[in-house]
Amino acid sequence: MTHSTPTEADVDRARLIETTLELLAFDTQNPPGETDRIVDYLDDYLTRAGLETARLHCAPAKPNLVAWFPGQRDPELIFQGHVDTVPFDRDGWTVDPLGERDGETIYGRGSTDMKGAVAAMVETARLYAASAEDPPIPVGFAFVSDEEVSGDDTGVAAMGLFDSRPAACVIGEQTGTPERPSVTVADKGAIWLRLTATGTAAHGSRPMLGASAIDRIYKTVDQLRTELTEITFDLDPALDDILTDSIDYYAQTMGETTAQRLFNHPTVNLGMISGGEAINSVPASTTAGVDIRLTASVATEPVLDRVRSVIIDQSGVEIDSVDWSEGTCEPVGAPLVAATAEAASTVTSQRVFRRSATGGGDAKTLRNIGVSTVEFALGTDTAHAVDERTAIEALVDTADVYTQLPALLAETLQNTQAK
Repeated sequence: MTHSTPTEADVDRARLIETTLELLAFDTQNPPGETDRIVDYLDDYLTRAGLETARLHCAPAKPNLVAWFPGQRDPELIFQGHVDTVPFDRDGWTVDPLGERDGETIYGRGSTDMKGAVAAMVETARLYAASAEDPPIPVGFAFVSDEEVSGDDTGVAAMGLFDSRPAACVIGEQTGTPERPSVTVADKGAIWLRLTATGTAAHGSRPMLGASAIDRIYKTVDQLRTELTEITFDLDPALDDILTDSIDYYAQTMGETTAQRLFNHPTVNLGMISGGEAINSVPASTTAGVDIRLTASVATEPVLDRVRSVIIDQSGVEIDSVDWSEGTCEPVGAPLVAATAEAASTVTSQRVFRRSATGGGDAKTLRNIGVSTVEFALGTDTAHAVDERTAIEALVDTADVYTQLPALLAETLQNTQAK
């Protein structure tokens, strides 16, 4: 079988715009995260294009969909995107949150995160199907639900619908703009704490007769910030190139000093706090959620031990629950990293940063089961924001990178094996 690779000229700009707007028209806010209708649309589109599909329901109204070219149910490369979005307040938007075009800009919840990338994946599938030739390596697609609330209906479950586990995966998270593209090759470890605090109730006019649970929990979080942010990571030298690109990338928006701290020290965020019954009462109980992030290669358990040592000394404060993970990364010389960076550089004619994400999601989960994984899509820095939007240029460039990637990855793999 001969192979062909679609070119930039093959990307149907009008069709890509239409597909993006049609995907945005489905209300997939999560919660509740009902994605049946958008998955029906994708299933119909892909089967009409000539692909084969399968679904997996891990929860009602939240199906996962995978697709592959006939005879290739064991793809080596997967393009993965999620079809749910975060909620929106329609009254706060100046445009239609379910999709609206204004010149070279497309607005709508999910336009950047990540229905635009899903549309680019669909266009990639259509182009290869229309060529009547197999992609240079077996390629598949996975469209998943429940990603925005860290549900179980994510990439790992979908992978089970293929005959074998793919070697590589590209997730369509927005990682840059056409002017400053990047490929995310690492993520951070996390410690998520739920803290509880107890105190002694009293009248708000006589606070000295009570003990405020809110004061206690805030003092504890403040102590955590003080102690943890003084830790300087001893990072694996293998991350030097990733760290350099990560700091260079974020320095433009936050300054080099802050970017250095972002990756060389833990971050601590008090994300949730709840307590108290009335403004004129000393609160007797409260809860809080604390998010701590650690750069890839940092062992999480020693930091968690430090957290526990801080909290054990605090009066009336305890850890109610804790979830933690360690960061992961792809070597900068890994075939998928090299091929994705080359494709992005060719399409945009810009420097491509090979950087770490500041969070972590499906990429971490997939790397931990042995799937080489990167994140890549172009858009705008408006994910989860009011009037979320993407540029049509970003959509076309993303689709072009996706269409070029199979051939570049096949070539990179061949060169690696020849050495």
